[in-house]
Amino acid sequence: MLKGLYGTWNSRINVISRKDTDNFYIHHVLHSLAIAKVVTFVPGTRILDVGTGGGFPGIPLAIMFPECSFTLLDSIEKKIKVVDAISQECGLTNVIPSRKRVEEENGKYDFIVSRAVMEFQKFLKPAAKNISREPSKNAIGNGLLLLKGGELNEELGRYMERAVIHDIPNFFEESFFETKNVIYYPV
Repeated sequence: MLKGLYGTWNSRINVISRKDTDNFYIHHVLHSLAIAKVVTFVPGTRILDVGTGGGFPGIPLAIMFPECSFTLLDSIEKKIKVVDAISQECGLTNVIPSRKRVEEENGKYDFIVSRAVMEFQKFLKPAAKNISREPSKNAIGNGLLLLKGGELNEELGRYMERAVIHDIPNFFEESFFETKNVIYYPV
């Protein structure tokens, strides 16, 4: 069902690479769900997906965790239109699409998720202000959960010591994930 919805919308508005449509479930859905291998969100958890694009990782996570609240943020109106339509067509009542930049967002969330939107050190400052300082109700503390690939030592720099890097190949065997990670950074 999800692949069909994205196929229909992608033919009108390019939200995922056309070359990825054959690998939709691995490259987009399963990749998004790698976050769920790091933490099982408890009911009532508030999650902000920054730079959601076509709704990744937010929509797959919202399907998996229906008792959590997901705000999907992107600065591009047409992408938010797609996110809104797909979440409605899937009957997701726990998704709030929002067209704005992370710098403009003032809400507080337990976690911020994102899929390689920008370099970690540039992302941390505007995003960290949105992490709730309340005690975490989840198994890990409130913070960032980022899907990233490649060499991370330089990108994380001085934040490397606090970051916890989860290699996605430990969760999924597909070769697509060979260099992909979930970075957890407590704030």
